[in-house]
Amino acid sequence: MFPAGKTPKLPLNPLEAAAALTARATEGLSMAATESLSMAQAAAVTTQAADTLSHSPGIDDWSARADEAHPRPVVLVHGTFGNAETYWIVTAPVLAAAGYSVFRLDYGADPRIPLFHGITSMEESAEELAAFVDRVLAATGAEKVDIVGHSQGGMLPRYYLKFLGGASKVHHLIGLAPNNHGTTGNGIAALMKQYPITLELTNLVTPALTEQHQGSVFMNKLNEGGDTVEGVRYTVIATKYDQVVTPYTGCFLKGPNVRNVLVQDLCPADISMHNTLVYSPYAMRELLNALAGRAPEDTKETSKAAL
Repeated sequence: MFPAGKTPKLPLNPLEAAAALTARATEGLSMAATESLSMAQAAAVTTQAADTLSHSPGIDDWSARADEAHPRPVVLVHGTFGNAETYWIVTAPVLAAAGYSVFRLDYGADPRIPLFHGITSMEESAEELAAFVDRVLAATGAEKVDIVGHSQGGMLPRYYLKFLGGASKVHHLIGLAPNNHGTTGNGIAALMKQYPITLELTNLVTPALTEQHQGSVFMNKLNEGGDTVEGVRYTVIATKYDQVVTPYTGCFLKGPNVRNVLVQDLCPADISMHNTLVYSPYAMRELLNALAGRAPEDTKETSKAAL
């Protein structure tokens, strides 16, 4: 996928690589704590680190072409309120260092609410994903892509696969803490239903939030008839400390060609929560394994989704 002589060196240990990148990504917050920087200064340092990391070779390189070693480019889909630039400051460089061509999608923007993405209707966002995948395929000459998404970004592609013809263009969907069956929001979703005006206002401003509630019209449509589509592989990587997708077992999928992984089965000491799972070295290892088609013998697969 890279020009001759420019292929990044593959880290000897992906866990060490992920840990090192995480340290860089959090440099701004560390400096704020130790040097009394203002939050604005800390944010600037963090953004600078993200900019340096995210412009590594192999990331958003529209001149890259598919090759035998890595025939499928990887499309990264951020979660609610996220953006392509800072969301993947660990994941994108790790994947690029492993030789993958990585393309980061920004979607679901509302001009009334600058800076935040992933907030508009998810049906509209799925259309944006479809157009982006077509662009990646045309640029790289690849037949299919692999998609990696977090939270909403791990669930949204399923709509694309099921209703927008994406199944013929996607080989593998890998979700990090994906909100596959709707969330209770630790009770917030039920509470909002008791105050219809709150629900209506939220749906007016950020429809993607209410669409992700358990029992929403969108969720019912997405999961009716089964979680998966034929011909696509699925991997779910979840954490039992997820405080956003509740219960966390709602991340898991049922169906053929599905592999559900709980990071605490790999490392009981991993306390990654919803937003920090994308920085977990164990999640990064499983992501690399999934993309390479490896399933380590020491990985305990969960079947809680079937309970």
